[in-house]
Amino acid sequence: MEQLNGTCEDLTFNESIGYKKQEKGLATQSIHAGQKPENWMCRAIIPPIFTSVCYEQTIPRNMNDFFYTRLGNPTRSVLEECLAALDKAKYAVTFSSGVSAIMTVITTLKNGDGIIASKQFYSGTLDGLAIAERIGFDVQYIDFTDLKNLEDALKPNTKLIWTETCMNPTMQVMDIKAISDLVHTKSDAVVVVDNTFLTPYYCRPLELGADIALYSLTKYFSGHSDILGGSVTMNSDELYKTVRYGQGAFGTMLSPFDCYLVNRSVKTLALRMEKHSENSFKVAKFLESHPAVEQVNHPALKSHKGHEIAMKQFSGHSGVFSFYLKGNSHEKAIKFFKGLRFIPICTSLGGIETTLAYPREMSHPKFSDEDCFAMGVTYGLVRISVGIEECDDIINDLRDALDGIEKSGKNVEKIITKFERL
Repeated sequence: MEQLNGTCEDLTFNESIGYKKQEKGLATQSIHAGQKPENWMCRAIIPPIFTSVCYEQTIPRNMNDFFYTRLGNPTRSVLEECLAALDKAKYAVTFSSGVSAIMTVITTLKNGDGIIASKQFYSGTLDGLAIAERIGFDVQYIDFTDLKNLEDALKPNTKLIWTETCMNPTMQVMDIKAISDLVHTKSDAVVVVDNTFLTPYYCRPLELGADIALYSLTKYFSGHSDILGGSVTMNSDELYKTVRYGQGAFGTMLSPFDCYLVNRSVKTLALRMEKHSENSFKVAKFLESHPAVEQVNHPALKSHKGHEIAMKQFSGHSGVFSFYLKGNSHEKAIKFFKGLRFIPICTSLGGIETTLAYPREMSHPKFSDEDCFAMGVTYGLVRISVGIEECDDIINDLRDALDGIEKSGKNVEKIITKFERL
């Protein structure tokens, strides 16, 4: 879709706190890209859901654009065209979950190929990499904050560099441009960036030099905690053919109905991301000032080690970040969670509702204390996904819970049992 030049020049909230200027047109593209009414005979404004498994061929083997829905579906094509446009990419491929997108990208390699990654990633990615190691891939784990580590780790068999825009859950900010430039100078490896936390609205890894941008559509693209999905975007014809083949071969495509729902949700992505961003910054500033909080990991805060990189590479931040409670105490963390009134505890993020997660027991229980502490996942670490509720309500709930940490008489047994069941 041709980008339209806007005339609204007011300074946005994110620009006012130092992020780079937001590019015009993304909100318009999220509503219109891939959605021309002339694409269907009835000229509907909203793309229809095509549920048919198969499509008529005029003669055998005279394949049209669509012939079997596992390999192609009109509703899925609408969503993929929109996602590609938002990332300024040539191609997008959608999957039944973020993890299925991860595994499909990994399987573009052959036995013995090397992958460089980090131990501080999303736990689902770590599970996928553990499987990759078991079936014969050479996986190395490094600290990406020092590019010398990456340069030293590159080997002739290195074919995939895997990183995240912001590490989950510690929120370390990666210098995507520096990583991509180094890799492409020293090797022919593919750089994959998990951009789930920011979406193309706030960061486009392909423009920073990455080869593949990966997303859990479950999170901000969906935005309502009711859809499971994943996607990748890219510009390489060869990568696209390999990933598309894997999608069809493994049968990990997104269903037509889920494509319709994500497509509907993407139309409000710009509005939601602006509210998430503003709310999360205000909540982060509050948490930074509370005596029960040791440290807040939000890229917009000047205290964040990756603040300068974030200001250069991002045009804002989403609602997700993390913070450390003082004392690194499991008991204090449980008292904090017990003191919440309306904010739920759950494993996902990116929905319109504010949620909290306790990584040590929810996403990282299989790791030892030694490994977790090395990753920064302590008993005091809390991950928050700030929603779009009234910001004062979010802050007041957190304040009451934090104020109650030192109070005695809290019954924590019930919530501990709840964690043990997860």
